[in-house]
Amino acid sequence: MSLTRRFALLGAATLLLSACVGGGSFKTEYVPLSAEVSRNWRLADVRVTVPSSLTVSEAKSLLPNADIVWREDPLGDRYAQVAKIMDDAVTRGAQGLRGARPVYIDVTVTRFHALTFEAEQRGQSWGVHNIKFTAKVVDAATGEVLLPATAIRAELPALSGQQMKDARRKGITQKSMISAHVAKTVAGWLGIGPDNRGEFSRQGN
Repeated sequence: MSLTRRFALLGAATLLLSACVGGGSFKTEYVPLSAEVSRNWRLADVRVTVPSSLTVSEAKSLLPNADIVWREDPLGDRYAQVAKIMDDAVTRGAQGLRGARPVYIDVTVTRFHALTFEAEQRGQSWGVHNIKFTAKVVDAATGEVLLPATAIRAELPALSGQQMKDARRKGITQKSMISAHVAKTVAGWLGIGPDNRGEFSRQGN
């Protein structure tokens, strides 16, 4: 094989590896509401939709190409599992709404990409829990939309390798990390908790 051919193959392999492991800038991002806007709201319900148009992968690989990647619950209806996680997390984040006007928060999940077990085994800090959704606020009594659907990103660094093993021994799981982060993000968005926005760079999905 010629030297030129070898360099070409090496370059192609490097590009393929880069595409597989991914990497880049991730963030938790939303347009925060003023506390003056939400102070009169009281949480009546959270309604979560996980559209069937979202793709699901059970591939045993580092970065499955899908909208939903979730492994910690038993194999089953991933849409329902994601909906339950998001319902609990958003409810937790919005508990500080204690005003007089009952509202519900209508959430539509657009991406829920956690780590596979294979990705967790990497021997370095690697991977991202990539959570994206839209949320709108609706008057529970009249159906009036008080806040149109707004996009929210709640991305956070995942744990892999020894960090993951140490965390698991302490009872810290993907689910507990994602749930806590989404709850803090929702509280920040609603203006009833600290601002949870931030950005980080990392290899992963």
